[in-house]
Amino acid sequence: MNEEFTKRMLAVVEVTGARPDRPSYHAKVQVLNSRLATDAAAAGWVVIRVAAADVTPVDLLHITADADALVIVGGEDITPHFYGGADGYEGETAHFAVADAGQIALVQRALLLGTPLLGICRGLQIINVALGGNLVQHIENGIHKNIDVPIDQILSTHDVVLAADSTLAVSLGRIDLSVQSAHHQIVDRLGAGLVAVAHAPDGLIEALEHESAPITGVQWHPEAPDSPVDQLTLLLAGLAAQHETRSLRGIAIALAA
Repeated sequence: MNEEFTKRMLAVVEVTGARPDRPSYHAKVQVLNSRLATDAAAAGWVVIRVAAADVTPVDLLHITADADALVIVGGEDITPHFYGGADGYEGETAHFAVADAGQIALVQRALLLGTPLLGICRGLQIINVALGGNLVQHIENGIHKNIDVPIDQILSTHDVVLAADSTLAVSLGRIDLSVQSAHHQIVDRLGAGLVAVAHAPDGLIEALEHESAPITGVQWHPEAPDSPVDQLTLLLAGLAAQHETRSLRGIAIALAA
């Protein structure tokens, strides 16, 4: 492992650092986020974790300013007014508007600067909303989430098919995947520059990419303990490759100036 590799910084951006009213849900979220941070550190990233609801949007931008890549992870529903939706929908969860605003600002800055960004579950939805898209506020769960089960059994296993020409398919080395998900909202209208690159058997969007920026979202949970063992590793490697490409492009521009 070379010195440059060890210096890469990954910001893992969570929703909130505490859910005292929902300890079981918080514990489940922490299992997922901790695995992501642990695996990223093992892959050579310097990992910082920050809870977007616990700081202002301005502070969130400042804290993550030196990050070479970003991962926005799962959590509660996005506050509806950010995408023109209404409150009172079926399955509505708690909202963290400060976290929403901060994470939306992160996506918009990543697009502007070309910072590699991966969105997981809610993170995919944040990407879409940040770029002007909206959400279907509730779906019949079907294959996407186990219902009426303990929180440890909420993740549903199903297949997705990737677009063969997508960056995601290149990173994962295949187009047919088994994934684990637990969501009741999905992308409706795509945000500006975004392309759907994976679908579930029911036709719902399971992943998206930006047409020119290194921004990717997956609706499933590659960081889940029972997810196929190589998914998270390959996605993290994809972020590293995008960072390297960005760095080389910056060097080329500097040399040409």
